[in-house]
Amino acid sequence: MSCTSQKHRDFVVEPMGDKPVTALAGIGEVLGKKLEDLGFDKAHVVLGQFLVLRKDEDDLFKEWLKDSCGANSRQAELCSECLQEWCKSFL
Repeated sequence: MSCTSQKHRDFVVEPMGDKPVTALAGIGEVLGKKLEDLGFDKAHVVLGQFLVLRKDEDDLFKEWLKDSCGANSRQAELCSECLQEWCKSFL
């Protein structure tokens, strides 16, 4: 796993609750707005997509994130790693 950001560390240490999509590592204001426009306004909604796409076993989630809102490879990787670690702790 890559060196994690403070945003990543903050996200994975507690239950998700009703956090905004921008609380996810790799998702800033611009990508957050694009995801919100697609109906993915909360981190738990993005988590649902992550789970549907098999916890990114085959990079499906990263590809979805790039295709749906224009995330670059690094942003998609950061978000995927953040959700993977959160799932290991809470699911």
